[in-house]
Amino acid sequence: MPTYRDEAVVLRTHKLGEADRIITMLSRGHGKVRAVAKGVRRTSSKFGARLEPFSHVDLQFAEGRTLDVVTQVESLHAFGEPLTSDYPGYTAGQAMLETADRLVPEVGEPAVQQYQLLVGALKALGSGTGDPTLCAPWTYAGLPALSLPTGLDGEGLPLAAQLVGGAGRIRRLLDAAAWCERVVRVDGRAPLVGQ
Repeated sequence: MPTYRDEAVVLRTHKLGEADRIITMLSRGHGKVRAVAKGVRRTSSKFGARLEPFSHVDLQFAEGRTLDVVTQVESLHAFGEPLTSDYPGYTAGQAMLETADRLVPEVGEPAVQQYQLLVGALKALGSGTGDPTLCAPWTYAGLPALSLPTGLDGEGLPLAAQLVGGAGRIRRLLDAAAWCERVVRVDGRAPLVGQ
């Protein structure tokens, strides 16, 4: 059975049978990988705790017919540990993992930029850099976004609406923003986008 090594971040897990799990990971060289971790749910498992979401690991896989099999795991970073006592950070991290899972739909297609973006975002989140409640999940996912001024609140502070586009859909996002500016006039100012 051919084997290969790669670094990956665990995105999610699913139970399989009584003792196994299917692990979905975003890896550096192979993109999204789905693999079986045999016996990982047993208390005597060699690498059970290392294959939980938020884990950054170095793995060895054996190629299988439908799913690869995890044969060795070494922990590189446990990004989930500092987030266990930080609920806003944990929810932001979960949004990052889910976004990464959805952004890389093809299993086996290299996605180096998404991998590096996810690892960097999890490092920043785990080290307490910034306030995760102020960072939207699409910021970590690299999706295009823009803010449109909508007015002022009762204290004179600016209010805005944020629009988010799909990956590679900047032109469509700008068209939507231009339409919004035509419909929502703020203080009688002329539209800014698409002049």
